[in-house]
Amino acid sequence: MHIDLSGTTAVVSGSTQGIGLAIVRGLAGAGSAVVLNGRSQATVERAVASVENDVPGASVRGVAADLATVEGAEQLLSAVPSCDILVNNLGIFDPKPFLEIDDDEWLRFFQINVMSGIRLSRAYLPGMIDKGWGRVVFVSSESALQIPPEMMHYGMTKTAQLAISRGLAEFCAGTGVTVNSILPGPTASEGVSEFVWKMGAQEGQTQQEATDEFVRVHRPTQLLRRAATPDEVAAMAVYLCSRQASATTGSSVSVDGGTRRSIV
Repeated sequence: MHIDLSGTTAVVSGSTQGIGLAIVRGLAGAGSAVVLNGRSQATVERAVASVENDVPGASVRGVAADLATVEGAEQLLSAVPSCDILVNNLGIFDPKPFLEIDDDEWLRFFQINVMSGIRLSRAYLPGMIDKGWGRVVFVSSESALQIPPEMMHYGMTKTAQLAISRGLAEFCAGTGVTVNSILPGPTASEGVSEFVWKMGAQEGQTQQEATDEFVRVHRPTQLLRRAATPDEVAAMAVYLCSRQASATTGSSVSVDGGTRRSIV
């Protein structure tokens, strides 16, 4: 299968590292003109340079904006008024006992993980519908279906993304615009590495070794017995953004290495 996204413009939120940056590379490699995003100009410029280095001929640019805020969303939308592909990847996570999560922290997670995607989808969907083609992908998590007791606030936001994604797919019925979610499991990205260290990684382990060990101990149902790579997760996102995925919409697609013991 050859995925050709030439002639499209893609926006990937929160994409200066990890899964988001891997999705940018994948979309750029398929010929899309990609706009990546981060909060600081320095990290955005580094990410753009890394994509240009990794993907010869890539059309990529960056917009520095804090999408957890209305002002940040407006800044991005001013720079990129329309797109054909939107990947709502921006998200944070942090292990914290339930009794220590105050109201401000619940709201902070909701603003970043949920409202950022709502605002961008609300802005970009009308243009996609008018054109009769578009792709929206939410990067959720297997934690949406198996709420992690060590970070319930994160799990809550990931479940909310699934509700929004399915609702938007139904809103876009018959328009040529598809809306889907992907549900990654533990992935050897920079953010997960930091999370694993907080959970008690052993001194001397590499990032990959620590994450793989976390998977074996804390996610024993996972079938790969290792963490996924950002590129493995990105491959699914790129497929869902493709023209070949035209019959897939309203779906939540697992990329969790078989973590959930389920046949559906």
